[in-house]
Amino acid sequence: MNTTPPRAFLPAGLRSPGRWAVLPAAVLAGAVLGGGYGALKTPEYAATSYVIVVPAEKSDPAAALGFAQAYGRVATDIAVTGDAQVWAGVTADTLRKNVLAATSPDAPMISITARSAKPAQAVSMADGVARALVLNSTHVAGSTGVKVVQFSRATKPVAPVSPSAPLSALVGGCAGGLLGGLVLLVRPKRPASRDGARHSRQATAPAPSAPVPAPAVAQHQPEAV
Repeated sequence: MNTTPPRAFLPAGLRSPGRWAVLPAAVLAGAVLGGGYGALKTPEYAATSYVIVVPAEKSDPAAALGFAQAYGRVATDIAVTGDAQVWAGVTADTLRKNVLAATSPDAPMISITARSAKPAQAVSMADGVARALVLNSTHVAGSTGVKVVQFSRATKPVAPVSPSAPLSALVGGCAGGLLGGLVLLVRPKRPASRDGARHSRQATAPAPSAPVPAPAVAQHQPEAV
């Protein structure tokens, strides 16, 4: 009895387990790299200070919103030209790289967020930039018709904002799994084995045609006289 080998009924992925081993290996490598990065990277702390732009007497209240947007765009430049770097105890380049000012489209308020490896330094940087905005607005209040006032001082952060080692490992594992799946998709398929190719050729080869019989030759019968 002719029996088909069991491996012929298995999917192609199960017949070549080495191909699918790329995916768990990529997930493991990504998790290890991500966890190592989260464990070795210096944690960062963030502190936020808030200021608000208020109109002066006999000034258009709607102008405060526009000046808040303007002050938010040049907050770090004003801080650098002022004394913010002296109050915070950092360089001007550090202020530009680690301080972010954000404005609201509905209220003339500016949030100043500073990031640093030291919680106390993050607070000093945020409050220093806010103080520089207040002083600058006071000097030009006669021409702008608005002034910046301190709304809320920054508080000392108690927990870092940078991702922890478990979270970094999770993100790295997801990224590794994604890259491993892409590798499986773009990886060329292996050529068929010799036995499989031979069986395939035998299955697809056309059946031999039956021989065509030669036409019969008519025998000449002599006519009777």
